[in-house]
Amino acid sequence: MRIFLCLLAMLFATPAAAEITVASKVFTENVILGEMARLAIAQGTDEPVRHRQELGGTRVVFDAAIAGEVDVYPAYTGTLRYQTLASERIESHGDLVAALASRGLRITEPIGFSNNYAIAMMPERAAELGVRTVSDLKDHPDLIWGVENEFLDRADGWRALKAAYGLPHGNVRGLLHDLGYRALASGETDLIDAYTTDPQIAQHDLVLLEDDLEHFPTYDAVYLYRDDLPSAAVSALEGLAGALDEAAMQEINGRAQFGGEDEGVLAAEVVSRVTGTAVEDDSAEAGLAARIWARTLEHLALVGIALGAAILIALPVGILAARLPRFGNLILGAVGILQTIPSLALFVILIPLLGIGFVPTIAALFVYSLLPIVRNVHSGLTNIPAALLDSADALGLSRRARLRRVELPLAAPTIMAGIKTAAVIAVGLATLGAIIGAGGYGQPILTGIRLASTPLILEGAIPAAALALVIQGLFDAAERWVTPRGLRLKQARS
Repeated sequence: MRIFLCLLAMLFATPAAAEITVASKVFTENVILGEMARLAIAQGTDEPVRHRQELGGTRVVFDAAIAGEVDVYPAYTGTLRYQTLASERIESHGDLVAALASRGLRITEPIGFSNNYAIAMMPERAAELGVRTVSDLKDHPDLIWGVENEFLDRADGWRALKAAYGLPHGNVRGLLHDLGYRALASGETDLIDAYTTDPQIAQHDLVLLEDDLEHFPTYDAVYLYRDDLPSAAVSALEGLAGALDEAAMQEINGRAQFGGEDEGVLAAEVVSRVTGTAVEDDSAEAGLAARIWARTLEHLALVGIALGAAILIALPVGILAARLPRFGNLILGAVGILQTIPSLALFVILIPLLGIGFVPTIAALFVYSLLPIVRNVHSGLTNIPAALLDSADALGLSRRARLRRVELPLAAPTIMAGIKTAAVIAVGLATLGAIIGAGGYGQPILTGIRLASTPLILEGAIPAAALALVIQGLFDAAERWVTPRGLRLKQARS
């Protein structure tokens, strides 16, 4: 299957020259730091450099770096020690360097600031309850927490914080990081996990509770890179050491999130100051129509290849399930189990096998397209009236001829309904491919959520909905076309 998917990707992908790939995660600061790395490397080397913005979580970018799909990404030492490599119980910076080296990875000197975790409250709520430290929260067990999904399972995250402080709270919700601030401001949550360089802290005048037991470690911002990165690129990254302190980073984050300034322009400003050479952001911004058209082509490629592969596999599998009743339930159960795998988990699981971007997204969409098609092929063939099959046998048709000339035409409406369902599901799920760099309509949606920009969210959501409706209409027409004329007349009379 992996070879099949790779061949499909090779057919549809445009060959590209070798390039240095910088990645960033789905929050504004990481995108800015990624742009700084891209511009610094482009200025310091002759290598082509690409920035794959807004990849999913820490595990996505780290696994992509190990797999060679990503060469550089902004990281934080605390995250590397207590989440990414948590199972190794790293005690010191030297141990961290050694653990990364064993995987073919290195880190630069700190960029100049630490982006630490903190627990934040609205000032009025903190004053009302008399809460000043994290320990004070033990006296208020009914408070509602809204924390980043990643924070829930980190070794230094919610469970560890709860154990360290003996917190009694049970109402804890997982949220995207930027949505947590909106939930806090609207009163839907009482507490959130904050990054100390987040501009929303100053915007809402939030109270950061004192970490009186010193639970959270230091999260120095660094660049993580592969040890085969060209030396000139490494030197360019090391040249960014000490470029920003906490106040400067928070101010730049605010200009991007609230002032609407482009991350590339802000990054160029920092790199110009550090290097003493004028650097301009060379990433041209396409117009709205051009952006939507490009995303449409990406989305159609993802859905079309995945759906085509699913049809090729699911049709014979569904026929086999109908032909072998003893094994039919087993086959349906197997494809049903594949359908139950959480989509985000499947994307991450596929990264070590298929990398990031186009191929793993196609693989995931292929998996989720199987069940509707297999199930409907099986259902369509097994629900044909026995009298019709007996008539076909009386005519002396072989099993193969009966399948081709009688069974499949009669089952065609049910089969087409399954394919239509799979296609519409694939259009929606393909938006999640943006978290592993596949592009499509999910990219503006991710950016819009990060920047709290409704127009950007709609830039992805409306075309995705429109494409789903168009595909449904096309399959409705195809279903009428493949349905035998006699069945169409019967349906019209009923």
